[in-house]
Amino acid sequence: LQLQSNRITKMPTIPRLNDNIYGQSTFVTDCGVPSAFDEALECENCTMCCNEDDDCYPQEETKVVKWGLKGYGTFAAVLSACFIALCCMVAILLYIIARRKNIGNSLTSAVEMRIKQNDMYALSKIGKDSVYSYFVTDKVFGWFIASATLGIQVGILVFFILASEANLQNDRTDIQFTWQCPRDTDVCDDKSDETPFGWICFSLLMFAFLSKDMINGSKLIYHSAKITHSFKSRIRYFVGGTCLCSITLFALYVSTVYNKAIATSN
Repeated sequence: LQLQSNRITKMPTIPRLNDNIYGQSTFVTDCGVPSAFDEALECENCTMCCNEDDDCYPQEETKVVKWGLKGYGTFAAVLSACFIALCCMVAILLYIIARRKNIGNSLTSAVEMRIKQNDMYALSKIGKDSVYSYFVTDKVFGWFIASATLGIQVGILVFFILASEANLQNDRTDIQFTWQCPRDTDVCDDKSDETPFGWICFSLLMFAFLSKDMINGSKLIYHSAKITHSFKSRIRYFVGGTCLCSITLFALYVSTVYNKAIATSN
């Protein structure tokens, strides 16, 4: 049933056929954006949505929705919470192991000298020119600047997540409608030129640019578990390492989701 380009403004309730059996071209309407109407046509059972340019896109649930989550944003929140919890457990476990080995139990003058060296090490891992370096200091204003920067970065990345959501009736979506449903055939075809090779190149680029921050953040978390540090120092190193790893993983996640939404070629 292909009803695209017919200016139908209201759609009757028609059962959706099984996509696995009948494919994605069984029920096509003008439910995509930009729409030829003031408001995009609502059609919950449509398998394919076309816009005013006759470009189409399958209307289907994303994997995260199939997992029972609301969307990419909810999955990002759950993933971040799980990662932070994992970092906490790893740091606590490493600290317990260090305590049992009885390494540096007392804060002697030699240890105090070593604390300054540890601070320098932490700065070298997180980057002296990075705003996140304020997390490994004890300056309140520095922590405020670093926290504000982290919040702004997360807020910007959230906009890209929202633009990647598969809501084909939302004008804010950046999903590229790459399918075509010719009038002389009842089968729609995906005209996208992206291939697995493009995603391999993307993965290599992401690894090249983000692996350093991920490794250094992990080293800082490991460094925070040493018992030679004071409690405040351990907190500072842990927060710095966790924030660096978290924002790196979040940037990787957003880049993957957004590129999946907008990619039309390699």
